[in-house]
Amino acid sequence: MTIHRLILIFELMKFSTEELIEGIQSGNKRLIAKAITLVESKKAEHRQQAEELLKKIMPFTGKSVRVGITGVPGAGKSTFIENFGRLVISQGKKVAVLAIDPSSAINKGSILGDKTRMEELSKEENAFIRPSPSSGFLGGVANTTFETMMICEAAGYDYILIETVGVGQSEVLVADITDVFLFLKIIGGGDELQGIKRGIMEMVDVIFINKVEESNFQKAKNTRLELKRALDFIPPKEKDWKVPVLLGSALHNQGLQEVFEKIDDFISLKKKNNRFEAVRTQQAEKRFEYWVQEYILSMMKRDNSVEEAYIQHKKNASAMVSNPSTEAKLFVEKFLRDSSFEFPGSENV
Repeated sequence: MTIHRLILIFELMKFSTEELIEGIQSGNKRLIAKAITLVESKKAEHRQQAEELLKKIMPFTGKSVRVGITGVPGAGKSTFIENFGRLVISQGKKVAVLAIDPSSAINKGSILGDKTRMEELSKEENAFIRPSPSSGFLGGVANTTFETMMICEAAGYDYILIETVGVGQSEVLVADITDVFLFLKIIGGGDELQGIKRGIMEMVDVIFINKVEESNFQKAKNTRLELKRALDFIPPKEKDWKVPVLLGSALHNQGLQEVFEKIDDFISLKKKNNRFEAVRTQQAEKRFEYWVQEYILSMMKRDNSVEEAYIQHKKNASAMVSNPSTEAKLFVEKFLRDSSFEFPGSENV
């Protein structure tokens, strides 16, 4: 954890929940950042205040367009987000960017460099950029990205752009918290579809082939044709929506207006088909299931006897004394049989 983040956590103690909420609703970027740090904190006292904060801002959430943006390293995600964000602002909208940086598997540190790479966007009054470490969480997102997104919505940001790590294997987690899933593609050598997993193609709503120039325009058109052919073999994710494959250059602001329009078309279609709110309901249910697992695991690790059993069953699993799923089942059964304590603060619920 960086010194800057430690200072932010220490400063959280200076602000009441009401002060943070007032700051969020007034668009105070400093207090918005502090509220997000509160939600990201794993300290027990911070978690309790974070839950109170999130509960009180709920009536002010849900009005944004949530866009997940993924692509392999080098696809130009940061450049795309910077110039696309400025385009959205030019349309009279406010933009929040949640840039997820990969964390070190050794010390959980994070580069957190996206804010410096989006220098022009960060200068915009109607833009808010928040880099957050993934902290080893799978799927190219941070485990509190959903909650951070709600804070940004309560602050009045119309578009929430989530830049993922681009790990390529668990993007389903990104699709599960956004309204639109945008895939950035670049032109490479050989088979243009090589390395693109079917799972990603099944989740995308819009594809943008980036870094297209006059010198590679014909190759870009061939790539678009291959992608369209591949999409023909995949069942449509949304009724009456054919995934558009767009060409352009984020660096030169080419094709971004069309991306903006296609996103708008997609959101309009989902609302027309009564799918917009239905999908968000499903996403909220998945977040509930995620936090159930997190809290149960947290409870287990707080009890010494349970933790000892957890370690023993984990060793049995790792040594293949028995099937890992069997060891997990035995441990959970023991926990449920022996457990007799409550969550901290549950007496206030």
